[in-house]
Amino acid sequence: MYFIVYGAIRVMGKREIGKLSMFDLVVSIMLAEIAAFVIEDTEKPLYHGIVPMLTVLVVQIGMAFLSLKSRRLRLMIDGKPTVLISKGTLHRDAMRKQRYNLDDLLLQLREQNIDSIDEVQFAILETTGKLTVIPMDNSYSSNSSSQPTNNKQRPRKDKVDGFQNIKYEGLPLPLIMDGKVQDQNLELIKKTRFWLKNEIQKKGVLDFKDVFICSIDHNGKVFVSLKDDQK
Repeated sequence: MYFIVYGAIRVMGKREIGKLSMFDLVVSIMLAEIAAFVIEDTEKPLYHGIVPMLTVLVVQIGMAFLSLKSRRLRLMIDGKPTVLISKGTLHRDAMRKQRYNLDDLLLQLREQNIDSIDEVQFAILETTGKLTVIPMDNSYSSNSSSQPTNNKQRPRKDKVDGFQNIKYEGLPLPLIMDGKVQDQNLELIKKTRFWLKNEIQKKGVLDFKDVFICSIDHNGKVFVSLKDDQK
């Protein structure tokens, strides 16, 4: 049973070891329970454990393959990352929704050598439960500290190459994912699909469906990565 469980995890891939989403956690618990069920009762035939383990293995691989093709399914299975801190501002509603208390937040900030919340540009609770922390840029924090704390930070508009409509957010904004245009993000930057089509054509790409990921940063720089079959 040890080698069977080991082989099952190897077949499912390194993703199972690198991170545990809710779906991965359920799969891991089920494999362990099925293995224990056979080990505890040595009189039961081995196939009583092998068959359900193979069933779980097939379901996991099938769901992983389908999630590669559908972002909607990925969001249903893994959920979305949650922004807990942005530009030194704590989002209490997001913390309450995720049942994430202040002690846990401060603990994970200290583990990344951050003493204060106002030193954080972004703190994002990933779907795996890991907290990703992006420290405040020194120049940004010094400018922020010179302003009254009760005033909201005005969004900075970039002026590179005449690109005026990108609000400063600090994180790249995905515009195309798996060949699907993210229209809600286009609305955020006040751009259209026609503009996006022109941008990817500048990169030598003819159609949206040929793009694996396309994102734009606060400087207006567009990044495009093609699907494997288009390289």
